[in-house]
Order: sequence, then C-alpha cells, then structure tokens
Amino acid sequence: MKNKLITECTDEELLNNEKKLKIMTILLGVFMVLLFFATMVLTIKKGFTPIVIVPICLLPLFIIGMMNWKRVNKEKERRNLQ
Repeated sequence: MKNKLITECTDEELLNNEKKLKIMTILLGVFMVLLFFATMVLTIKKGFTPIVIVPICLLPLFIIGMMNWKRVNKEKERRNLQ
C-alpha cells in the first residue's frame, strides 16, 4: 500500500486513519506503562536486567504516533469534520 499525504486522503480515509491511530497510540501507551512497572518490579526483585531498556526504546514510537494523531486531528478540523 502506498503512503499518501494526509491532505490527499478522502474524508472517509481520514476518519478511518484517525480512528486507527487513536487506538494504536493509546494501546501502545498503556502497554508501555505496564511494561515500565513490570520492569521496575523485576529490577527491585532481581536487580538490573537489560529488559529495562525496552520501554525506553518504545518511547519514540509513542511520540511519533502522538504527532501523527495530532496532525490528522488538525486536518479534520481544517476540513470541518466531526
């Protein structure tokens, strides 16, 4: 599937993309928080392990998801969609 610019999407595609981005970003955030707390408990019980780095490495993906979600919301506002 070819990537399109947000401005080239139809209204229906834009709404679908916004819905998908919202769900994926929220789920990633929730799983990152759970993973962070799980790694903290693991660190307290067994000491430092390399798995502690995983939530930190996932942070850029979360930030990119948030930025894309905001970009889609701005385009929705520009088009006067719900």
